[in-house]
Amino acid sequence: MPTSSASIAVYAGTFDPITNGHKDIVERGLAVFDGIHVAVADSTSKQVRFSTEERVELVRGALRGIEGEERLKVESFTGLLVDYVASINASVIVRGLRAVSDYEYEAQMAHINRHLMGSIETVFLVTSEENSFISSSIVKNIASVGGDISRLVPPNVAKALSEKQA
Repeated sequence: MPTSSASIAVYAGTFDPITNGHKDIVERGLAVFDGIHVAVADSTSKQVRFSTEERVELVRGALRGIEGEERLKVESFTGLLVDYVASINASVIVRGLRAVSDYEYEAQMAHINRHLMGSIETVFLVTSEENSFISSSIVKNIASVGGDISRLVPPNVAKALSEKQA
């Protein structure tokens, strides 16, 4: 059982859009931690399709009804992730790994976060095999040419992407 300082974890990202892979990490994280804050990055260097408010609502809709939903909080944050983590008295960042190629970037981010705030740990969860090829970028690319994304994202996200394309 996690200690009280590690009982709340933060799963942060752009979530543009949230995918079934992201949802899988949240569900599996809830099996490890007492609660998870899904933190949607407000300011990002990435080109986003959805506004911050839209992404927060898409994440909330995608996670509605999952087991442990009452232990989730979804909100946006601005600035450094470590500052957000500290502001909610959490000490763990959860990150998902799809492939070895993700590890280099994620390890670099984990090291810099520890450098910035030594009390924060990063825990990596390996994405389930059936979700290992899914990324938000791939989903957006498929959706942009009218491809079927229904098995890659929650239904509310498929609908929202379809409406954005129209």
